[in-house]
Amino acid sequence: MVTKTASRPTKQQLARIRHRHLNCFLEAARSRKVSAAAFALNISQPAASKTLAELEKILETRLFQRRGKGGLTLTPEGQVFLRYAGASIAALKEGLDGLAQVRMQGGPMLVVGALLGVAAQFMPGAIKEFQEAHNTVIRIITGPNKTMLDQLRLGEMDLVVGRLASPREMQGLSFTHLYSEPVVFVARPGHPLVHDKPVDLALLENLTLIVPTGDGLMRPVIDRFMLAHGVVKLRNTIEARSSEFCRQYLHDSDAVWMVSLGAVQHDIEDGVLARLNVDTGETQGAVGLTVRAGTDPSPMLRALMDTVTHFASEYPHY
Repeated sequence: MVTKTASRPTKQQLARIRHRHLNCFLEAARSRKVSAAAFALNISQPAASKTLAELEKILETRLFQRRGKGGLTLTPEGQVFLRYAGASIAALKEGLDGLAQVRMQGGPMLVVGALLGVAAQFMPGAIKEFQEAHNTVIRIITGPNKTMLDQLRLGEMDLVVGRLASPREMQGLSFTHLYSEPVVFVARPGHPLVHDKPVDLALLENLTLIVPTGDGLMRPVIDRFMLAHGVVKLRNTIEARSSEFCRQYLHDSDAVWMVSLGAVQHDIEDGVLARLNVDTGETQGAVGLTVRAGTDPSPMLRALMDTVTHFASEYPHY
């Protein structure tokens, strides 16, 4: 039986923890299911359950509460261990990446997650300046905010540049604020709703509205805004993640796109898209840098963060 202990870990405990224990724990913490962790690790479900049980026995504490159908919930002890297990795997990965890059006579690799609005805004200039001063490889990945934060927590990313997530999703992570931006309504130039007068949102009920997918960070913000302004039901809604699709769809129709300002700011400035006169100030959200908490960024990562911070401070935000 696993019992809780307040004593410090012994050398024997540390010596018994294997890489497979940490990998299985991290996958189980991410997926919240034993079966999903087993599938990700290409092992059987009984093997995954046995590995987790071994780790709990070594640590002398429960890391998960078991639920029906193989479901898992982290205990308070498990939440603490998640923070440091992810950091240890990340440190090992950084070491392996560093060795690989040295063998190829290059610098270390940095993996950066960026929301679409950020990736299209100031990140290209920041990365260009950074690479001119440092010999390193940078991999930029875009995707749903939750997915990127999970990858960051598990050591698969070094940095995420995007909106501040909910407190629950920020466990084990640290956020540094850069600026705030709203969600905006945009359409093609010449659209009937593109004029100086404030737009009556009730008119959107007769149009096609393009919104982010339900798993995106912006969707709850948009849903709350629409409900607060009396727009309960839209006849035609398209959920899309691809900016290219949304731009082309607007170009060929009278649809309206609700999206974070950073994703379309260049399009508005270049006259490719037009912003509707809708006060969306209440949708303002914090954008910043997210890293794993409790770990010191490497000198290279710190230099990248400083460069991104500098570019963000000089970029015009509206």
